[in-house]
Amino acid sequence: MNENYHKNLTILIVDDEASWQRALGLSIERHLGICVVSCQDSREALSILGNVAVDLVILDVTMPYLSGDDLLVQIKEAYPQMPIIMTTGLIQVDLAVKCMKLGAYDYYVKTTEIDRILNGIVKALELNRLQKENQQLRDRFLQDEIEHTEIFAGIRSKNKKMRAVFQYVEAIASGNEPVLILGESGAGKELIARAIHQIGHANSPWVAVNAAGLDDNVFSDTLFGHVKGAYTGADQARSGMIEQADGGLLFLDEIGDLSMVSQVKLLRLLQEGEYYPLGSDQPKQHNTRFVFATNRDLNVMQQKGEFRTDLYYRLSSYRVALPPLRKRLEDIPLLLEKFLKEAAESQNREAPSPDPKLIPLLQSYNFPGNVRELRSMTFEALSLHKSGLLSLSSFRKAIGPVAFEQPLPAEELSESSGNEMIYPSLLPTLKESANLLVDEAMRRAGNNQTRAAKLLGISRPALSKRLKNS
Repeated sequence: MNENYHKNLTILIVDDEASWQRALGLSIERHLGICVVSCQDSREALSILGNVAVDLVILDVTMPYLSGDDLLVQIKEAYPQMPIIMTTGLIQVDLAVKCMKLGAYDYYVKTTEIDRILNGIVKALELNRLQKENQQLRDRFLQDEIEHTEIFAGIRSKNKKMRAVFQYVEAIASGNEPVLILGESGAGKELIARAIHQIGHANSPWVAVNAAGLDDNVFSDTLFGHVKGAYTGADQARSGMIEQADGGLLFLDEIGDLSMVSQVKLLRLLQEGEYYPLGSDQPKQHNTRFVFATNRDLNVMQQKGEFRTDLYYRLSSYRVALPPLRKRLEDIPLLLEKFLKEAAESQNREAPSPDPKLIPLLQSYNFPGNVRELRSMTFEALSLHKSGLLSLSSFRKAIGPVAFEQPLPAEELSESSGNEMIYPSLLPTLKESANLLVDEAMRRAGNNQTRAAKLLGISRPALSKRLKNS
């Protein structure tokens, strides 16, 4: 578990043996960095819990006034989710079984070797953290609410998958475990990373690094920094991005482009929580939240031996998958409106109304560059705009001949192209005509059934059924 997470936690030790209590408390603070509150009178424990935000309780079994197992029952009644660890000076199997049945997380015999207890504390806190986060996720999805609407306003979406992404981001933003954002180029990965920062780390630093094209030395120098004289030209020490992001969030984009050597260094950083500036043999601790992003398929890269499996699982405690723009076509009108306004403001002019045929044209396009491509198109179109409705010509030019445009209505054919519907001397049957229309729609849509169904004005299941029966 992340040391940064430990620093926000508090453990209550209830034990009448002062020397043991002090030794255990010092070990917890020194090795885990967790704040410890001590109590020698078991009758005062519930009062402390009512006034102090405690994350875990350690109870001695044998105490005057209230025994540990009796106090365990009272705490569990008042705080059902509180993780509780029992300790005793004697091996008492029956009592250990009883405490576990009453809800204790674990049971340890006091010993000079405290490592087992420390490991038990870490596991109990980690399990409790996961349970809380899972409950938060369930609550958010059941309530179907988004708390930070103002933070997501710039992303502009009414897509159900994007709404689920927003709810998930709200649930994980205040944690400290790494986040991996997956999505195609231009889908908005950095916007999601910024939302995580604004929700969970708003008053702390934000630092972004693009790993694309960085060789191992540049990667190490960029992230870890260097000391004076580390290499030729290092005339003075320089802090790395990790140090600059201390206490805040470091966004590392294009993580799939890292070399294997750099991957090993990143894995060590995440596992150990420390790093070495170039030219230094003194490690530095970090207090940084990491958010990673990639447009590459890391699963495929693992199978090819291009990406370390242990690193993949280490950097993706949480995973956010962003749908491409072609999977959220209902967002195109919102995004077009947003980008028209931004472009108009940047050019100090009024935003024109778009041609009514523009939205269908855009929704028939595949958008390999996603939201970023739509924004670029819109800015370019407005720069060429003169007056009246926003012309389609700039968009048609950007889309090119491979676009799967919706056909113009029949009444517009002669007006726009000079063509008329020409029928053969022997008319096809309705079934034959329907099959021809389906074939043409599939051709224009590049065999994409969703787009073909949209062109035909029918549902995708209906089109699928027609294709099976044809």
